[in-house]
Amino acid sequence: MPSTNRSRSSRRSGASANTRPWDDPTLAPVILVRGPEDLLAERAVDGVLALAREQDPAVEKAELDAPTYAAGQLTVAASPSLFGEAKAVVVRGAEACTEDLVADVVDYVAAPDPETIVVVVHRGGNRGKKMLDAIVATGAPVLQCDAITKDADKVAFVAGEFRAARRRAEQAAVRALVDALGNDLRELAAACSQLVADTAGTISAETVDRYYGGRVEATGFKVADAAVAGDAGAAVALLRHALATGADPVPVVAALALRLRTLARVAAIRGGLTTARELGLQDWQVRNAQRDLSRWTPEGLAAAISAVAQADADVKGGGRDPVYAVERAVLTIARSGGRS
Repeated sequence: MPSTNRSRSSRRSGASANTRPWDDPTLAPVILVRGPEDLLAERAVDGVLALAREQDPAVEKAELDAPTYAAGQLTVAASPSLFGEAKAVVVRGAEACTEDLVADVVDYVAAPDPETIVVVVHRGGNRGKKMLDAIVATGAPVLQCDAITKDADKVAFVAGEFRAARRRAEQAAVRALVDALGNDLRELAAACSQLVADTAGTISAETVDRYYGGRVEATGFKVADAAVAGDAGAAVALLRHALATGADPVPVVAALALRLRTLARVAAIRGGLTTARELGLQDWQVRNAQRDLSRWTPEGLAAAISAVAQADADVKGGGRDPVYAVERAVLTIARSGGRS
C-alpha cells in the first residue's frame, strides 16, 4: 500500500471535485492517474491495485503501452475473463498516446464494464486532451501526482515516508536527508527505506550522516551553511569537493541564494515588518536564521546578496568561468558576515 503522506502540492492540485491526492486511492471502473512525478504515479497505481486485490485476490492485471497502442486492444484487455475473474487494466504512457487509444478510451468511458478497473496514467501535456476530458467528465477519480520541487514539500515527503513506516526521525535527520538527496524523489524514497530496514530506534542526523555523509557534505546547502557561518576555508573545501563529484555550479548558486533569502526574510520578521507564517517559514528555519543573523549586519547581508546575484548571472552564461564565479561568491559571503 502507498504511503499515507499527502504532499501539499497534491492537496492543492486540481479544481474538479473528483481530484484526489496520489496517496488516497479508490476503486472505480475508470481512474485517471495524472501528473509528472513518476514515483508517485507508480504508487498511485499500486494503491489502486492493492485495493482491488483486497476486494478480490484473484484480480487479473493487464498492461497496455499507450505509445504503441493499436485499435481494439482496450476492448480485448477489459473484456470479461473466461473464468470470471475481476480485471484491472493499466494504460501507461498516455501522454504519448496514439489516436487509436484516444478514440477507444472515449468510447469505453461512455459505458465502462463495472467489473473491470481501467487505470489511465498520463504524465501531463496536451496530447490526448480529448481522452482526458472524456474521463474527467464521467466523474471518474483523478489521482494527482504533481512534481515535488519545493524544499518544504520534500521535507514533508520524507517525514511522511518515516511516519508510514512507523519510525520516528529527528527533524535534523529529515533535513539532512533532503539536503543530501533532494534532487531525486525516487532516491529519497529508497534512502528512507534503507534507513528503516538497516537501523533501529529513532533515526538521527548522525544516522543519516553515517549512510549519506559524503553526499550531504557535497551539496550546495552545506556550502551555503559554511559560508553563512563565516567559515571560508570549510565553505571553499566543500564547494570544490561538490564540484569534483559532479555538482553543477547553477544549483550551488541557487542554494546560496535560498540561504541568503531566508536570512533576509527572517531579518524582516525581527524588524517587525512581517511574520513567519506570512512568509511561509517553518519554526526551525526561523530559529536557525536568527542564530546566524547575530553576526550579520544589513550592509553585510546586502553585499552577500549582490555577490550571489552576480554569480547567478555568471554561471548562466554571463561569465567565462562558472567555477570561479561561484567560488568568488562563496568567499564574499563568508567575509561579509559581521561586516559593518
